Amino acid sequence: MQQRDYFAGDPRTNRERMLAGDLYIADDPDSERIARQAAVLVDRYQRAVVDAQDAQAREILTELLGSLGDGAFIKPPLAVDYGENLHVGARTFVNSGLTALDVATIRIGEDCQIGPNVQLLTPTHPVDPQPRRDKLEAALPITLGDNVWLGGGVIVCPGVSIGDNTVVGAGAVVVRDLPANVVAVGNPARVVREIVPGDPR
Repeated sequence: MQQRDYFAGDPRTNRERMLAGDLYIADDPDSERIARQAAVLVDRYQRAVVDAQDAQAREILTELLGSLGDGAFIKPPLAVDYGENLHVGARTFVNSGLTALDVATIRIGEDCQIGPNVQLLTPTHPVDPQPRRDKLEAALPITLGDNVWLGGGVIVCPGVSIGDNTVVGAGAVVVRDLPANVVAVGNPARVVREIVPGDPR
């Protein structure tokens, strides 16, 4: 059975479609090159951290990521698709095991706390079985505001934004936007209360 030409009349490359947030097929040579380079840098970063070469580790991470704020730290292991679409704000701490599938832009604000084994997942696939079988995919950006805390094992799905100061409980699956200054838990994540300044809970 011959595959349908989904891009008839569209002169863009698959990488250009990907960066525009449109459906594409992941066979672009530039994207493959960037992904391979990201894998090399991730490996070098982990080795530098293990060897306590802090300045070198920071330099590698700066080369890998789209941007890295002052005082931000990512504890390895780290997994990315490209790295260049991941932006981490100043003083943010990311615990071990972050998976950041940065096909679309992922922005993590300043002063965030990201627990272990968090997944930030921008890729999407068609629900229609035939385009999915034909390997079409797309991606939607993820944005975390300032001072967000994601507990261990949180999964943030494509297109989600989380507002400033919000706390997401361990193991939650965030499938829609969360406002600022709330606590959210569960699968799918739901708001259980607002955060009141000075509240010790």
